[in-house]
Amino acid sequence: MRARPVTAATVTALALAALAAPAAWTGASAAAPPRCAEKDLTVRAEPSDESADVLKLSVRNDSTRACLVDRVPTVTYGELDGAALPLPTVPHAGHTLAPHSTAYAAVLSVAATDDADKEARTVMSVNVAAVPDHNGRTFQALKLGSPTGVRVWEPVTTLWQSSPERAAQVLQEETTGRGTIAA
Repeated sequence: MRARPVTAATVTALALAALAAPAAWTGASAAAPPRCAEKDLTVRAEPSDESADVLKLSVRNDSTRACLVDRVPTVTYGELDGAALPLPTVPHAGHTLAPHSTAYAAVLSVAATDDADKEARTVMSVNVAAVPDHNGRTFQALKLGSPTGVRVWEPVTTLWQSSPERAAQVLQEETTGRGTIAA
């Protein structure tokens, strides 16, 4: 994974600004739902059946009220700098989770580039957060189906989607250059 401190800092700053004032970013009324408390969320990650380099993510709102998570999950790899970049590239904003509802995303850990085979790093854990300033949940490589570690090179993630199938579709379209779907 390339070190991208400026990009990661920019992504985090935009995400925090969006969550601090969701009505301004989303055009919602002043009565927009509050940001989700970390204790009210269940974050999950699991390996994909389609590719060893893809993880399926989900976040569930376990509370009885609607709340906001970031529009895109924050996915970091072990001790490496930076986070998976969102595809498509869009401004960060809030994503409303209804009570007891779940949103889904897919993350590609190794980009299909000429450099990937020689430049990819291996990490023993992946951290996923639904809000950038949450601690998130750390998943060990073994639990993600990668006992020797998760390979990482220019990772990308989808925005939160309505179903796991939709997340997989968006990831496929965006990484093959056929993407036209923003959310």
